Amino acid sequence: MRRVVITGLGVFASSGKDAESFFQNLVQGRSAVRHITQFDASSLSVQIAAEVPDYEPCAYFPVKRLDLLDRFSQFGLLAAAEAMKSSGLELRDEERPRFGVVTGSGMGGATTFDTGYFNLYANKATRLHPFTIPKIMHNAATSQICMEFGAQGPSLTTATACSSSGHAIGEAFHLIKFGMADMMLAGGSEAPITYGMIRSWESVRVLAIGNGDPSRACRPFSADREGLVMGEGAGMILLEELEHAKQRGARIYGEIAGFGMSSDANHITQPSVQGPARAIRMALEEAAVDPNEVDYINAHGTGTRLNDVTETQVIKEVFKEHARELAISSTKSMHGHTMGATGAIELIATVQATERGVVPPTANYTTPDPECDLDYVPNQSREKKIRVALSNSFAFGGLNAVLLVRRFE
Repeated sequence: MRRVVITGLGVFASSGKDAESFFQNLVQGRSAVRHITQFDASSLSVQIAAEVPDYEPCAYFPVKRLDLLDRFSQFGLLAAAEAMKSSGLELRDEERPRFGVVTGSGMGGATTFDTGYFNLYANKATRLHPFTIPKIMHNAATSQICMEFGAQGPSLTTATACSSSGHAIGEAFHLIKFGMADMMLAGGSEAPITYGMIRSWESVRVLAIGNGDPSRACRPFSADREGLVMGEGAGMILLEELEHAKQRGARIYGEIAGFGMSSDANHITQPSVQGPARAIRMALEEAAVDPNEVDYINAHGTGTRLNDVTETQVIKEVFKEHARELAISSTKSMHGHTMGATGAIELIATVQATERGVVPPTANYTTPDPECDLDYVPNQSREKKIRVALSNSFAFGGLNAVLLVRRFE
């Protein structure tokens, strides 16, 4: 079997507009959750989110091009550009059919949707922007990235809610492993912070209100947790077949060795234990890794009452006594829940933790919960040699994705 390594990292998110600043902010426990600035949120009960700060699209893209780019595609392109630059890859024309793109997004062009419907119903518009469809479609980011970098190989988009980019990276990994491609840009992007989206998520009753200090609103695994905080951004990685990477002298950040996915087939919003457990076991089996070899888990860790207890039970179910030896953290406490992009953004945090031997903390942890009684690396980062790490993504609809990263020696 062909081995697949990570040779490029790109992040454009609330906690950092590049991979280095992103990880440094996580290690320092800095939350990016603030009051919403993209629109007037004064009528909402939830007025906080993890926005990309001080984002001006015209600073990154020509005005004419922005007519074709929803905010989520903009983020995807910016993260992909950093991943390509950090990889040092100089693509030859003959390699392009073996170079593809897989991205995930749960919401697609939410900003364009929101604006379009407001113009249609509130402003009584008789026609919408002619590029509305190319901006809102879920595959817009994938297609734009393919055109930007000349990727002519296997390319697609996954839309599995909060597991979207976890599935995207897993599919890209398998495309290389099983010989259909040599290089893949993979990840996810999301820009769900709109009036309509916040209203919709309010109705599910899973959002943290954030009274007082918004930066402390998301408290995964803590007894006083009150819900998730929506975030936005993108994460992209360049995956490469190992020998191809070696031949060009690429820097290798880590190796993806296993991917597991499963369906709970149980409930549209309530997670199960057995579904995610199957996905973790599948990732371990593919990588031929014993559960006791895992050192770190970047948890799905949304900060909701139900998810955090269930995920704790999942980890205990799979790892038995070793569960208490694991370092576990939820970086959503700092960059928010970026929905379809969360698997990619959190995998990048996991890869950086594995390469550097530093576990980012679960920020804002206050009070132990008897039902969440594992080591969640509370509030302070920790130096730890990591041989093997997992990144969990468990979505509404019961669709689960787990990626296993091995430190590359």
